[in-house]
Amino acid sequence: MAFTWTSGSPGVLALPSGRLVRGRALRGGVPDGPPPSYGVYLLGRPPAAAPWEYRWLRWPDFRLPHDRREALSVLTLAWERAGTERVEVACGGGRGRTGTALACLAVLDGVPADEAVAYVRARYHPRAVETPWQKRYVRGFGA
Repeated sequence: MAFTWTSGSPGVLALPSGRLVRGRALRGGVPDGPPPSYGVYLLGRPPAAAPWEYRWLRWPDFRLPHDRREALSVLTLAWERAGTERVEVACGGGRGRTGTALACLAVLDGVPADEAVAYVRARYHPRAVETPWQKRYVRGFGA
């Protein structure tokens, strides 16, 4: 049996394949319920240690990932693991970088790149993906 999130739980985005990924704000602390098995943390500096496996992706606030090739690799692994594990993606506020990463996961899951931001805004947060360059990044993700 897979150990994934429960659909409809706070911050959980259902991708078209059925994969579930939780987005959240690190500033809000760890939500109640089961912990993630794997986290991807999008910050300008390394995150505080967590008791589960995680990966830090250097991604300053309101910007883009420092290394786009690394971002593709990290997000692809997160998408793969979300098929059987509780994967979360988080940044400080849980909207801009997190929304951008979730939109990239949606692209990996088959959502057309030019529709991925709208997909995430409708299903995760209406203000996800905050800047024009984050929107452009999603449209070109993986290309």
